[in-house]
Amino acid sequence: MKNKMGLNATWCMAVGGMIGGGIFSVLGVVVEDAGYMAWLSFLIAGIIALFTAISYSHLTYKFKEGGGAFTYIKDINHEHFAGGLSWLLIGGYVLTMSVYAFTFGNYLANVIGGGPWVPRFFAALIIVIFLTVNLRGVGDASWVEIITVWGKIAILLVLATAGWQTFNFSDYTSHIQSVDTNNAILAAGSIFMAYEGFQLITYDYDDINNPLKTIRKAEILGVLAVIAIYIFVTVGTILLVGTDAIIAKKEVVIAIAGQQAFGTIGLIIATIGALFSTGSAINSTLFSTGRLARKIATDHELPNMFKHENTHGISDRSIIFISALSIGFALVGNLNQLVEGASFVFLFTFMIVNAIAFKIIPYGRFYAAMGVIGTFTALCFVSYNLLSTAPIILVLFIILTLSATVIRPLLLKNRNVN
Repeated sequence: MKNKMGLNATWCMAVGGMIGGGIFSVLGVVVEDAGYMAWLSFLIAGIIALFTAISYSHLTYKFKEGGGAFTYIKDINHEHFAGGLSWLLIGGYVLTMSVYAFTFGNYLANVIGGGPWVPRFFAALIIVIFLTVNLRGVGDASWVEIITVWGKIAILLVLATAGWQTFNFSDYTSHIQSVDTNNAILAAGSIFMAYEGFQLITYDYDDINNPLKTIRKAEILGVLAVIAIYIFVTVGTILLVGTDAIIAKKEVVIAIAGQQAFGTIGLIIATIGALFSTGSAINSTLFSTGRLARKIATDHELPNMFKHENTHGISDRSIIFISALSIGFALVGNLNQLVEGASFVFLFTFMIVNAIAFKIIPYGRFYAAMGVIGTFTALCFVSYNLLSTAPIILVLFIILTLSATVIRPLLLKNRNVN
């Protein structure tokens, strides 16, 4: 019991999985699409995520076990569909980890300099570091998360406050009027991975004290807190450096804002915040996805090797495999395409979860219905955007879907685990 997580650690896991991909990784991407209306993109995506978080909490309370979407679908007697979706979901988590690592490497390289290989090197290194932390056990991973999450929140709020001190309502709204609101709506779907982290804690059900109450509070409070932080920091950063500078330096935008506000000291502080943020996002995602993979393997939808645990009770082979894939994408990936690809996967998954909640949770149907409408609409926007700008991502999604629905049953059959 002493190693189990309370509300603070669980909330930090949820927030850590969101903020790392929200501000430090995708702020430049959303400003590139939405300009001064970027805050609206975060608000729209956040409202969709909030409805979905409520659906997740209702379903977790009903089934009283971990596993998230995989568990919910399996428990309504759709085992094979659950298995296929779980493969897609793990693919989404691999993409998000690669985005976090890519961002970590760029922020660190921005300070120390070096050739184009330096960001990729540090991206791989940070995944290896948190892989080592997670292999030691839940206690180590949870205290790391608490420290990193509260540290990055403090730094972000300080930087954003510096920008808000120059806020002038008339000047800011004059810029907003020149921006197409449709772009803000489109961007909300494209950066939806910024909100995927709240459901990670459902995979940690057995590692949480009083999980039914703790998970519900942590999910909803986590999403609400992140919405507020995203909007506050987005507007503050735009006020500090302007949209043009954000787009030009989108991989390290918070560092540029820190430098603008406080000079070299601000640059260093902002960089530390970025390292805290992306590091905690890697930690919480790896921590929880490994447990998801172990549960899926226990239910015979992944090969038996993923059920293996080390002496600390950690699903070591699962997180090693996930880490290796994430390193591969971080070494060769493109930020915009990885962000949009991950958002596509999570929108699809969350749409399914909301539909399940609408079907079997009578007292939560309003929230579930709004979640279905929101995720489906955003999914359409993202699909259109990918088709126009990065059709290769849709092709990869189709390949992943075929792997999950066709190759997966054959693989499991050949390994005699199904």
